Amino acid sequence: MKLASVLTPPSSENMQLAVQCGVEGIVTRYPGPTLNDLVTVKQRIEDHGLQLFAIEGYLPIEKTKLGIDEDGSEMRAMKELIRNLGTVGVPLLCYNFMAGTDWVRTELSAPERGGAKVTGFNLQQAEQAVSLNASESELSQEEISAEQLWANLEAFLKEVIPVAEEAQVTLVMHPDDPPLPVFHRKARIMNSIEAFEKLVALVPSPRNAICFCQGTFAAMGVDIPSTILRLGRHIQYVHFRDAQGSPEAFVETFHDNGPTDMAAAIRAYEEIGFNGPIRPDHVPQLYGEDDGEPGYTMLGRLFAYGYIRGLIDGTKDYRTPKVSS
Repeated sequence: MKLASVLTPPSSENMQLAVQCGVEGIVTRYPGPTLNDLVTVKQRIEDHGLQLFAIEGYLPIEKTKLGIDEDGSEMRAMKELIRNLGTVGVPLLCYNFMAGTDWVRTELSAPERGGAKVTGFNLQQAEQAVSLNASESELSQEEISAEQLWANLEAFLKEVIPVAEEAQVTLVMHPDDPPLPVFHRKARIMNSIEAFEKLVALVPSPRNAICFCQGTFAAMGVDIPSTILRLGRHIQYVHFRDAQGSPEAFVETFHDNGPTDMAAAIRAYEEIGFNGPIRPDHVPQLYGEDDGEPGYTMLGRLFAYGYIRGLIDGTKDYRTPKVSS
């Protein structure tokens, strides 16, 4: 496993802190449509002794999800991005198929241990929900069924997976967050283990894979270690976090303070042979970080780096018999 991180902001100071904590690579948001945009970001990351592991977030894919990319501009942009990733050697592109929004929370300062602040969601308050990665546009007014979403996803994969195979770039699907069947009049489809099994069967290829976001799967109510074993080799990227509750109402937690047996999760990744990037996802806001982006502040991330490294070091040889003296 390779310890990875998002950095917000991706400042030189934060990159240096990440390196000091043993982070090997960075995951960054869509840098722009040109090869030069990608090269510039990658070079800056490498200048700090890090690798660029993946692109995720703010992708040109929103009309594609709704089936209204009528001029094909988004499809062309996604194919070009995949080719560019292959050209510069970035192995992963993480995307989601939540139509009209992204991850959504109704609470940005729920109390956690010692007064740290975490995000939460409550469906009863969804009319006041805060979308943390969506702008108001005509897309938010579109309705769509699960059947149409699946059809749009299959059409998308049939177009881009051959490009990804040629470029040697793996597309990894992130689950819906929250993992509801419908949100704001739009169906959601990536909200169960069975959905992810269907995903990889739509266009069978090693380049059609899964981003295993532990917190979202925890909110689904599944057992995390057994789900990792079930999805197996299809998991090519991990968001390491935890959540307490259900799809309708949950709060996030410190990585060591939720319902999931995190050591058992790491053992499961070892058992399936996972050797890709694993990054701490949404982290608590700690003292002095009130002005930061909820879920993405740095002090909580530093805590998570050490916790993940400890779990990896403490469990990687768990199947090796101890030799008595």
